Parts: sequence; structure tokens; C-alpha cells
Amino acid sequence: MAAHEGGWSKVVYGGMQGGFPDNYTDSSFLEDMVMNANVVRRDLWTTVLDSVGVAQHLCVVAIIASVWAYTLCQRLTAAALLSLDALLLALGLCIWLLTTLHHHRLRRHTTTTTLRHLLYFVAGLYVMTPVFHTLTTSISSDSIWACTICLLLLHLFLHDYSCCSTTSATSTSVVASVSLHASILASVLIASRLPSTPLVFATMLFSLQFFLLFPPLSCSVKRASVKLHLVLSSLLLLAALVLLLPLSVPACLLLAAALLVITLVCPLWLLRIHEYKFEINGPWDEAKLCFRIDDDDARNL
Repeated sequence: MAAHEGGWSKVVYGGMQGGFPDNYTDSSFLEDMVMNANVVRRDLWTTVLDSVGVAQHLCVVAIIASVWAYTLCQRLTAAALLSLDALLLALGLCIWLLTTLHHHRLRRHTTTTTLRHLLYFVAGLYVMTPVFHTLTTSISSDSIWACTICLLLLHLFLHDYSCCSTTSATSTSVVASVSLHASILASVLIASRLPSTPLVFATMLFSLQFFLLFPPLSCSVKRASVKLHLVLSSLLLLAALVLLLPLSVPACLLLAAALLVITLVCPLWLLRIHEYKFEINGPWDEAKLCFRIDDDDARNL
């Protein structure tokens, strides 16, 4: 504070006290106060739509875990699972091309590149299948189940749910990379307990299609059409419940309850507590320096 003819004024630096204490404020101090200037107003539909991505990925993990259980119980053969893998690959490729055509203006050589990468992916996985089959021979099954559950929980907790922020399943975020590697390791642990090499290959291919290839496909679908994104999420929800119901009724009910909480209860709760958000800005905030340093000035520093 500094004294002047009108009484006092605010200064950044100075030695004049002018008879006023350092913490003195007059009646005009609160005139510049702004409340909730940066608070984002949310509506129910937008919040629910944002929560669908979380529910969708939970359904994906439930589908993968159900298929693992069917293969471990030998209720799903390698031939049937390989046929399903081929169908999912073809369907995913078609959806990818249709949803990205108007964004990237894909040409013929781009489609050929995508097919070549898929071929390399399947061939590399096939070569590594014997290694996966015998990787955990010396480890007890109880340890495998416990590690798999922990890895799936870690994957769900660290997964990058900001769908449209990335076009790749392998995010630049370290946390997202840990999530992806946790899911792959869980798939390897389960595959090492399967009875035959073809079933190992089919299971690993199915798991990596959802863990590795599905996230960018889901992002592409959401950018192309919100309605198509909701349809895809509904199909995944139905598939997860249908696959989980014969295995465990309590697990199916738990999944349904979790999805209900994620897509309805949590958005309503967020909107309810958002009413109590209170943000105050005013002259007491730290000053934001806005200036430009020229090259000559920078060299003189």
C-alpha cells in the first residue's frame, strides 16, 4: 500500500507505508471479486455420455474374462474361437475404414498398409504362441489367478478413458502404458494355463483384439457418430451379460449394478455436488505476467 492524495493505492514494490498497514483494504477491495468464473457447467446428457466410455471398457474386460473362463473350462474350442477372431478382425477393419474415411481421406495404399500391419500382428503372435504356452509351467495356478485379477484391476484403474484425446491404444502417458502392459501380461498368464497351442493362439488373439485394437476403434466410432457409439456400447453390454450369466449369476448382477452406478448414479451425484462448487477470484490472486521477450532481449539475459 502507498499513500497518495486520494488516500491509498496498491503498489507492487515500494517503501512508503503512508500510515496504512501492509494488509489494509478499503471498501473497493471486493469490487473486482469474480465468483465461479472458470467453473464448467455440466448437463445430465453430456455427463452420462462421458460415463458411457467407462462402462464400455468395463464390459470389454467382462467379455474377455468370460471367454477366458469358457476356454479354461474347455467349453469353447480353438476352432470356434478362431472363427470368432476372424469375424471380429474383419468386422473391426470394416468399421475402422468406414469411420475414418471422411477424417483422413484414406486411399488404397493406406488400406493396404493397414492390412499388412494386421498380417504382421497375427503372424508375430502365432510365432510367439509356443512361448506363451510354456511360460508359467513352474508357477501354481492359484498364483496365476491372483496375479491375473490384480492385473485386470490395475488395467481398469489406470486405463486412459479420455476416448477422443488419442487415436492410438498406446498412449504417450506412462500410466496408460502401464495399463496396457498389465492387460497383456494378464492375457499371457491365462494363455499359459490352456491345454493346447491352437487354443493359446486363439485366446491371445481374442484378448489383444480387445485390449490393443479396440480402444482406437472405439475412439474412431465415437468421433464419427455418437449414436453409433451408443449402439456399440449397448451391444457390448448385452454380450457381457449374456456371456457372464451362465458362468455366475452373482457376477452378472454385480456387473449390471456397476454399470447402473457408473452411467446413472455417478452422473447424478456429480451434478448434485457440482452445485456446491465455489470458486473465488479477485485482486488477491497471483499476478499473471503477460509480456513477450524478443530474441535480442533473451540474448542479453
